[in-house]
Amino acid sequence: MKEAISVVQNVKPDVLVVQGTDAGGHGLAQGASLITLLPEVADALAALPYKPVLIAAGGIIEARGASSALLLGASGVVLGTRFLACPEANIAAGYRNEVLRASDGGQTTARTKVYDTLRGTTGWAETHNARGILNKSYWDAKDGMSLEENKRLYGEEMGRGDEGWGEENRMTAYAGSGVGLVREVKGAGEIVKEVREGTRRLVEGAKAQL
Repeated sequence: MKEAISVVQNVKPDVLVVQGTDAGGHGLAQGASLITLLPEVADALAALPYKPVLIAAGGIIEARGASSALLLGASGVVLGTRFLACPEANIAAGYRNEVLRASDGGQTTARTKVYDTLRGTTGWAETHNARGILNKSYWDAKDGMSLEENKRLYGEEMGRGDEGWGEENRMTAYAGSGVGLVREVKGAGEIVKEVREGTRRLVEGAKAQL
């Protein structure tokens, strides 16, 4: 919330993306999910003279998450993990297959610096890490394997191509905790329409019950 207020006061962005810790990839290591973060940020910004449009990110995969974000105070949503399973995503087939395979994201993903360290994508602040699907690289690091050995094995795994991804393999698959809701490959446009129309139906249905 402090970062949101600081950005709005100093930068005055047209749009502010509020990302909860369910998000895949990089973000604050210590944080909150959208269900508490977004309303608190919205309340804090309401007291400021300048108010950007709020967009929600982190754990939103389909219409139920999108409609919830709107009710929490967002004007729109950002999807990341869901778009990994579309033909337009420029990722390896092994990565996409791992996203489709994974379920129960609260147990099968974690926020960690292990994957960045092994991939060499360092330089992130100590306050930040990244959420990815758990695999041998993560568990070996947790069990005390040396960084040198883990890096060596990661390098060997890279030579296996698409076979390098998987629960018993080592290649990094960044994904959010909602990964279990990604069950099929669809075109990006189809995903957008599905989420938009589904959100409209859910919001209208909620209004009818009031």
